[in-house]
Amino acid sequence: MSGRALARRLARQLGPRDIAILRTLLEFRLMQGAQLRRLLFSEGQRDTQTRKARAALQRLTQQKLIVRLDHHRSIGGEDAGSQSHTYGLGGWGHAVLDLDHQTPQRHRRVYDTKPAFAAHALTVSELAVELREQERAGLCEIEELRAEPGAWRRFVGLGGEQRILKPDMFVRMNVGEYELSHFIEVDKDTESLPTIFRKCRVYLDYFRTGQEQQTHGVFPLVWWLVPDRHRLEAIAHTIRRLPADAHALFTVALTSDAVSRLIHQPTEGGAL
Repeated sequence: MSGRALARRLARQLGPRDIAILRTLLEFRLMQGAQLRRLLFSEGQRDTQTRKARAALQRLTQQKLIVRLDHHRSIGGEDAGSQSHTYGLGGWGHAVLDLDHQTPQRHRRVYDTKPAFAAHALTVSELAVELREQERAGLCEIEELRAEPGAWRRFVGLGGEQRILKPDMFVRMNVGEYELSHFIEVDKDTESLPTIFRKCRVYLDYFRTGQEQQTHGVFPLVWWLVPDRHRLEAIAHTIRRLPADAHALFTVALTSDAVSRLIHQPTEGGAL
């Protein structure tokens, strides 16, 4: 039996929530079991959520549709056990999702994920989960939420070269009477400030093309989310080195304050 036929057999055994788990891991690369529970098993009591999520994750792991990265497991806590493991999409999970395509897609492996990348990916995943929780609470309505590479933007540079803007996340949502659009950069204080400056210049170059404004009517506000006040001040100083017309494109906030800041009704929108 061919690999595609085996993938079709596996797909027939999956329910809608199983597929949602696979698609979520394809989008975000890595998620902890507790994050998947909060995102996809939110109905019922906490014990019921945990039991259903544990059973689903164990089954999908046994079927090799997802993989468990034991070296990224959290220690102890209320979500000890399967809920504290980090999960990624396995080879058969990719094969099942590839059934939607005429030809197999190229995929990035998660088996050898380094701790620094895992910490970054899980922070992005946590932000997405918290935003969805705010949506369920009625505080916002998310129209689009994409991680990389779905959040990326391709554009043509001044010299005619092809360029790519690579935010960690893009989110467009309704908050009250406002429609808010955000490019999000999750900073873990691992990149040098010259690297941050160069990435800000890419945002400025993309802004100056007018491509985003022509398509959506507004340029998203660019958020740098940082771990502490020292890093906030350092990136804010880096942004002030940009041309004056770029300053309004960016804002810097603590990661711990991110969700409340992102869904706050603004006195100003993104840059026009």
